[in-house]
Amino acid sequence: MADDSAKGVLGHLPPWPRKALNNSVIGMEQAYRQRKGLPLLTDADVEALKAGVPMAWESGDGVPAPAAPAAAAPASAAPVATAAPAAPAKPAAVAGGAISEEVAKWVAQGKKWSKSAIAAEQARRGRKGLPPLNDAEITALLGEPAEAPAGAPAAAAAPVAARPAAPAVAASAAASVARSGESTRYVGTPAVGTSKAAAAGGVASVGPEDNEINRARRRMIWATVAAFLTAWFIAFFRFFLPRTLFEPATSFKIGYPSDYGLGVDTKFQQRYRIWVDRTPDRLFVIYARCTHLGCTPDWKPSENKFKCPCHGSGYDSEGVNFEGPAPRPMDRAHIEIAPDGQILVDVAKLYQWPKGQPSQFNDSGAYLPG
Repeated sequence: MADDSAKGVLGHLPPWPRKALNNSVIGMEQAYRQRKGLPLLTDADVEALKAGVPMAWESGDGVPAPAAPAAAAPASAAPVATAAPAAPAKPAAVAGGAISEEVAKWVAQGKKWSKSAIAAEQARRGRKGLPPLNDAEITALLGEPAEAPAGAPAAAAAPVAARPAAPAVAASAAASVARSGESTRYVGTPAVGTSKAAAAGGVASVGPEDNEINRARRRMIWATVAAFLTAWFIAFFRFFLPRTLFEPATSFKIGYPSDYGLGVDTKFQQRYRIWVDRTPDRLFVIYARCTHLGCTPDWKPSENKFKCPCHGSGYDSEGVNFEGPAPRPMDRAHIEIAPDGQILVDVAKLYQWPKGQPSQFNDSGAYLPG
């Protein structure tokens, strides 16, 4: 364990000389440094710890010394900066905007921010009404190299980088965190599979493209939902309305008496369920309903009789039963002459001849004279 004077640099790492460390020990050291706010190990430091050689800023007695190239470091790595780089005197203008003094102080402390920490800072600024971090500030806090302005000398870009170049994967992290949306407003650890999980991981919430096709689809869906709800609304109120049965009129006109000759006329059987029957001395209307079980008999001109197809009841040309189970003759409807001279029939009033009782067929209204 390092002493108190070296803890700010070594953390929990043992001082040199030490053995090579594995990935697990190095990962725990990185987590410890992040919790305590200590500078994180750079890629060159990690390679040196894995190879069991001194880190660039270490000497044999543990006192910081000038940087020396590490044997295991990649040949393409940039020269490693000192542990405490000097802070810029004023905000540096880089691609994506200028770095504020507050952010410059954070960068000078050497602490590398994570994406979740930047998202939390963005949320805090939103609550406090402060301007959000721009792309340049996010890039600097993540420890990524800033892009040099066009036309600037290549040598001038070297002092800007305080740390070695991060992997190419980190290039998309700043852009994802900088995007507006749920990723800058949500802080926490949502459940996997929820609508906030991707946003909390730095992925911007992107909906369908707002074009004419998608707008037409949305209009069609909303129209379908509105039609469905309207149909149910009408059905709900229709339930409270009375059920009305609309039946045909019981009183109607069938023409003039001169329109009918002797015999049975069946032209109103389908429409009004009647037959117009004329004899030498009278004209009357038979209601086409069998007195047995209510079936509609058929007129048989060749046999000059009515025959019920249900149970074989037979009636003569005047509707009087003579065979089958029918107990009595068929009923006759009320008939009279209307003011315009036509025959007015009312099937709501029927004349009967009950079995064993006097007939009503000779009552006034049961027929018209000859």
